[in-house]
Amino acid sequence: MNKMCAGEMLNMNTKSIAVIRQMFEHNEITEELIEQLKRDERKGVQVLLHKYEKEKLKKEQQLANFEEMLTYEKHAKNNGHQYIAGVDEAGRGPLAGPVVAASVILPDDFVLLGLNDSKQLTEKERENFFDIIIEQAVSYNVAVISNEQIDHLNILEATKLAMYQAVDGLSQKPDHVLLDAVALPQLTMSFDVIVKGDAKSITIAAASILAKVTRDRLMRKIHNEYPMYDFNSNMGYGTKKHMESLERYGASPYHRRSFAPVRKFIGQ
Repeated sequence: MNKMCAGEMLNMNTKSIAVIRQMFEHNEITEELIEQLKRDERKGVQVLLHKYEKEKLKKEQQLANFEEMLTYEKHAKNNGHQYIAGVDEAGRGPLAGPVVAASVILPDDFVLLGLNDSKQLTEKERENFFDIIIEQAVSYNVAVISNEQIDHLNILEATKLAMYQAVDGLSQKPDHVLLDAVALPQLTMSFDVIVKGDAKSITIAAASILAKVTRDRLMRKIHNEYPMYDFNSNMGYGTKKHMESLERYGASPYHRRSFAPVRKFIGQ
């Protein structure tokens, strides 16, 4: 943050609103200058201050949420674990497409404000966070189980298989694993099962981003083959338009034939 001399501070009220806006944008505003600007009666200055205070409060809340979501990681560290992997899946509920699981180990100094359950984020936020996570992760892995395997195993067992594969494929073997809701008793290391873990653990939330973004990208590719089902929008879930397309065109090769809503359209 750039410092301004006392003379410049005293003349802030002579600076144009455009210049003050640039100072905010370039992070050149000190707390001393904030106090001075609070006494500036120009409406434009007060609008800028309001925006600044709002963003500051948002960041403080995000930092508090981030710290709270490190509770399980800190507990594992205190118990002597060094490499803690978070695991989550995406795609248990859809009528079409694969189920995807991801596992990730984050560095101790990892900070990504706003990171949360992937379902609580916008597509743009997920894509942005995806790149940051894979760039900074100690290790990550994504496993994909096809709709044919889902039909063969059932969705719960297919989900477990994806999660096992996600952990097994990590280049750095974890010594503790944080799981979102689903227990994996065959893991060779200790683990915690956390209900709604993607909203309670930073590491699981990061895994949820990797799984969700990967699956969404796969569904968009499938959409290019079978655009009539609108997979790029519904991601395989049974929306009204999707069900109407199933009734009209029957099931595609990517539909889960073991799922009841799909079975009645097989062969159409």
